[in-house]
Parts: sequence; C-alpha cells; structure tokens
Amino acid sequence: MLMRPRLGSLLAVFAASVFAADDRPSVVFIFADDQQADTIRALGNPHIRTPNLDRLAARGVAFDRAYMQGGLHGATCVPSRAMLLSARPLFRSDEKLARDPTWPAAFGAAGYRTFVSGKWHNGAASVPLSFQRATSMFTGGMTNPMKASLSSWEHGKQGPARVEPRHACEAFAEAVVAFLREPGEGPSFAYLPFDGPHDPHIVPDDFPEKYDPAALPLPPNFLPQHPFDNGEMTIRDEALLPWPRTSADIRGMLAEYYRYITYLDLLIGRVIDAVDASPRARNTIIVFTADSGVARGSHGLIGKQNLYEHSVRVPLIVAGPGIPAGRRTAAMCYLFDLMPTLGALCSVPAPATSEGRDLSAVLRDPSRGGREALMFAYRDVQRGVRDERWKLIRYPQVDRTQLFDLAADPHELRDLSAEPAHGTRIAQLTARLESEMKSFGDPASLRVAQPKPAAWSPPAKGTGGRAGKKTAKSE
Repeated sequence: MLMRPRLGSLLAVFAASVFAADDRPSVVFIFADDQQADTIRALGNPHIRTPNLDRLAARGVAFDRAYMQGGLHGATCVPSRAMLLSARPLFRSDEKLARDPTWPAAFGAAGYRTFVSGKWHNGAASVPLSFQRATSMFTGGMTNPMKASLSSWEHGKQGPARVEPRHACEAFAEAVVAFLREPGEGPSFAYLPFDGPHDPHIVPDDFPEKYDPAALPLPPNFLPQHPFDNGEMTIRDEALLPWPRTSADIRGMLAEYYRYITYLDLLIGRVIDAVDASPRARNTIIVFTADSGVARGSHGLIGKQNLYEHSVRVPLIVAGPGIPAGRRTAAMCYLFDLMPTLGALCSVPAPATSEGRDLSAVLRDPSRGGREALMFAYRDVQRGVRDERWKLIRYPQVDRTQLFDLAADPHELRDLSAEPAHGTRIAQLTARLESEMKSFGDPASLRVAQPKPAAWSPPAKGTGGRAGKKTAKSE
C-alpha cells in the first residue's frame, strides 16, 4: 500500500532542492531599543557622532516617516517587537509570539539559516519557534547591561543563564559577527535586537566618546512640564527626572543618551565590517531601525508612552543589492511593514497571518509613496492619526484634542485644535481615525461619558521613585 507523503515533508524536500545553491540575499536586521529618529548625524543631527550609521545611510535608503503603531501598556517595546516579527498590527498581534507564525520562521522554512542574539522581551518559550539558533539572549525588559544574565538555546532548549562580563550589547553584536564568519551554504537571516540605548544609559568605562552636556541644545519642543494629563504622567519612565524638568537635567540625560548611541554605533560598525568581509558582501540586505523613539525632555516628557513624533517615529535605513545608495524617502510606513518587504526581496512566502505591506517598490524607487495614513494608540488614553501633512491626537479620558501641521511644525509646537478655521479638518481627521481604528480592530472609544479634569500637578516630592509615585511598570 502506498503511503501519501506529508505536505510538510514535500515542502522541505522542495525547499532543499530549489534553495540549496540559491543566490537570494542574506539579511542582517539590527534593532535598537528606544532610539529617536533624529539621532543619526548623516540624517540631520550635527550634535551626535554616528559614523557607522552614517555610512549605512550612504549605502541605502533612509525613511523619514517610519513609525511604531503604539502599545497597550508602558513597556511598548513588547508589542513593537511582536508586531515587527509577526507583521500583525497592535490589536491583532500576540505579544508572546506563540500563536501566529513569525517571519523569521518563514525565512527558516524557505531555506534560510536563521540566527538571533539580543534582547527578547516576548517570552522565552517563543525563541525556538522563530529562530533555528539563539546565542547570548537577554529574555527580559531592562537591566544593567554590564551585569546582564544571558542564555543560549541548543536543540530548541534554553540553557542556563550566566552573567556576561562584557557589555550585553557587545556580546550580542559579537555573536552576530561570529555567525556571519561561519561557513555556510545559501542565504542567512541574522537578527540583532539590542537592549540599548534604553535606560540605564550605561556604557563601558573605557569607552572614550563623551558629550559635554553644556554643548548640547535642548529639544526644540522642550517644556518643563506637559501642559495637561495625557493619561500616563507618573509611569517609571516619567519619574526618571523630577518635575519641572530643568534644562540642566535634560542636557545631562541627552549627553548620556547620545554617548550610548555612539557606543552602539561602534558595535554596528563591527557588524557592517563582518558583512563586508563575508563571501555574501554584495548580496546582503542590512536593516537598521528601532522599536520606538522616546521623549527625553520633549513636551515635558521623558518616556515613550505618548503619541508625539519623538516617541512613535523611528529611524529606518535599508541598504543592499538593488537598493539605491544615499537616498531618502518620505513614504509612510509601520515597522510591521518591514518583514513583508524583506520577504518580497528574498522570495520568502508570507505567513498566512501576515498583514504588513510590501514596500519593496519604495526601496527600488524612493520617490514612490507608502501608506496614505497611519493610526497610533497608547492604552485607552491616547489615539492618533496622521496623513501626509496633518496629525490629530485624541485624549478621550480628559476630552482633549490636538491638531498639528507637521509640514510647517514638525516638532508639534503649535496646537491648532482651538482655531475655528480647522474645525472641518478636525472632523475629517477624527472620522479617518475612527475608520483606521475599526480596520485594525481597536475597540476603544474616542469619547467617554464622564471625562476627568485635564489639569495635572506633579506628585509631591518623597512620595515614591526619584521624583514621584510610580503608577505603572515600563521596560
């Protein structure tokens, strides 16, 4: 009696026969944690030193309007990373990455060798579901990177965690460099998710690059205090500095933050060098982006639990074969559009649940457009939408609306919502926001029956934390 072969076996045989000696591009995906979009010198910030990200930008396309969609709790990196790897939007993604197939798993099924080293904040059990190999992994949210406990996976099982004597980000980068130096047939997919420049802003003591706080300008939208209650005013991130924010405190924080970014840039340079020294140097796509931005004094805020540009917009550079060098694009996109784009460039079939858009046409021609509108969410306290020019942020719990003209006011300094001339525009954007919320499965309402007062005062000193009472955890 003839037995019918299993479909999975047939697909494995097919992949092995078709892709054994193929020339599809390899991928190196570098993912920072809490890095603002405007922290790369080549892209417009003359106050920071990022020579390796600068050379990556010179080799590829930089996106000026790439965004994370938001989060439903303070640790926004958890949903951001889940959205990235599954290509599912905020309200349909599984933060544990256990329910739906991921894109790294799809690359592996299509014949790629897959590898990861870095921060994994989506549950340790899902690591082997996505990657064939995992080395030097930090399975948590935040830690002192000079004392991080890291573990590796062998045959799908997590080994014991050991304190890494080096800076965790150096261990992550060196693991990827070692992987790139290994001999291997066919293309590979390497994922390097850093846990920096997330606070604490700690780099090795002997790292020579330093910044003088007095020489750094304040953010153009610096405020001592946010003008009203945005629904998340005293979370851990916001308690990192006292209220009101002072120019000295913010400059000091920026000096530490920039130093950390420059340290990561050094490590990124090692990875780029390893790619350039490999046999697949001319056929490797390198992606750099971040899971979110962060405030660092903008609008009187410190953290990322808000929908302003500094917190939801992220840096994004893509370089590789067929991608023009030294170009910028205004195409709007979400982070969860990246993996479908890489899948298209690498001829990897999409998982059945993938919802992100393929932007490979934008990479080939950066003058092309991307998404027409983007919707953002934070918990049930903030909703936002932007189109090519305008941005509306709605705070249902306090019945506040903000309107910004991003073309004329990219730093969101002037709220136009109270001007009668913009009444029709606010109505149109609100309708667009409600439509986008419905399409993404967002059950929240833009109005509540009994709004709270919008006025807010900082907690009294000594009531908890560095500056006030902690009301929620953020990592």
